[in-house]
Amino acid sequence: MPPRSFLRALIALTASALFTACAACRTARPVVLTVSVAASLTDAIQAAEAVYTHAHPRVQFRNNFGGSGMLAQQIELGATVDIFLAAAEEPMSEVDARGLLVPGSRRNLLRNTLVLIAPLDSKLSSFDQLTGPDVRTVAIGDPGHVPAGMYAQQTLAALHLLSALEPRLVLGENVRQVLTYVETGNADAGLVYATDAATTHRVRVVATAPESTHAPIIYPVAVLRAGAHPGESESFLAWLGSPAARTFFTQRGFTMAAQ
Repeated sequence: MPPRSFLRALIALTASALFTACAACRTARPVVLTVSVAASLTDAIQAAEAVYTHAHPRVQFRNNFGGSGMLAQQIELGATVDIFLAAAEEPMSEVDARGLLVPGSRRNLLRNTLVLIAPLDSKLSSFDQLTGPDVRTVAIGDPGHVPAGMYAQQTLAALHLLSALEPRLVLGENVRQVLTYVETGNADAGLVYATDAATTHRVRVVATAPESTHAPIIYPVAVLRAGAHPGESESFLAWLGSPAARTFFTQRGFTMAAQ
C-alpha cells in the first residue's frame, strides 16, 4: 500500500486538476449579450456583431429590434437587456431618468438623415406634392414610439403640410415597416431614414428633409444596470465607436456622432 503522504499528494493533485478543469469550463462558457436595437440599425449592427464575435468567440448576441420608444418601455417594465441602442435621445433619456443605465456608459454613436421615398413608378418629385390628388396615403412611423415617425411629424409640421396630410397618414410600428408599405405599393409615399432607403431597389428617394425641419437624428447607446455582463457590454460599446467598426455604419449611410 502506498504511504499516506503519497495518497494525500495524489488527492491534492487530482483536486487541483479538477478545479482547473472546472475553471476552464466556466471560462469557456459563452457570454450572450442581449441588445435592444432600433430597427433602422438591423443590417449594420448584425454585420458589426459578426466581426466582433469572430474576434471574441466567447461573446454572442441576442438582438431585439423595434421602435426605440417600444424598446424603452420594455426596459422600463423590467426586460433584462445588456445594451440599448436607440434612434433618438428621448427614449434613452427616459430610461436614464429611471436610473436604469450604468452611470457614464451613455454616449452618442451615430447620426442619420430623413428622406421622402415613393414607389419607382411614382411621379412625386417634392414634399409639396404630397397634398396632391395622386397621393392617397403617406406612411410614417408611429410618432408615439418610433423616432423616425417623430422626425417625420416634425418635418411635415415645419413644411406646413401636417394638417392637410393627417387624414392620409398610415402609421408603422417601426421604420422598416414604413419602408415595406412603400415597397409593396400599400403607401404612395413614406418618410424613412436614408440608410433604410439604401437597403432596397424597390423605392426611390424623392427628397431629403432639411435638417432645420426636425430635431437632430442621433443614435445614443448605453449599458443597462439590469444586464448580466456589464464588462463585456462596455467593451463592445467601446469597439462600436472605434475605427474598426466605423466602416459597418458609414458604408450604410450613417455618420459617426461626436462623442
